[in-house]
Amino acid sequence: MTTVNRRTLLTAGAAGTAVALAGCTSSGDGGPRKPTAAERAAAAEAALRRRSATASRDLMLRYDAVTGTHPALTARLAPLRAAVAAHVKALGEGGTPPAPGPSGSASAAPAPSPSRSLAAIRVPATPAAALRSLATAERATADTHTAALLTAPPEYARLLASVAAAGAAHAYLLTEGDRG
Repeated sequence: MTTVNRRTLLTAGAAGTAVALAGCTSSGDGGPRKPTAAERAAAAEAALRRRSATASRDLMLRYDAVTGTHPALTARLAPLRAAVAAHVKALGEGGTPPAPGPSGSASAAPAPSPSRSLAAIRVPATPAAALRSLATAERATADTHTAALLTAPPEYARLLASVAAAGAAHAYLLTEGDRG
């Protein structure tokens, strides 16, 4: 029987670890074994990455819905949407970011808001209200990432903090035109 040592599991990365763990969940006597602390930490990080990427993916879908409803906002929102798309990619690296699912579908790990389709997103009728709604979504997503800092490993926590700060800046930029 081939054994997998802890160093191999740690270097496999969060996504690779989840796959590797699926194949090595029994002890030498054929009975189930408890996951090690490293395996539990890797699984927790993978779940955190899925939730974080899902929150940002939902925000990206909201940008798409707003520009679909209000095409005149496309040029203004394009740089912010591109940044959110980069956040989705960065937050999911090392893990498996969830694919957008049908409205109301449940993911393997609980997420702050389930990934949904564009059709399920309500967009306010006026461009100004749509921008305010998008700013509110940016703040909520930034709050989600900030809350995740408490359980994130150090390197991922730095990324989450950066993404949360960018979300707060996006919210400001989206509402800046309302002030004058």
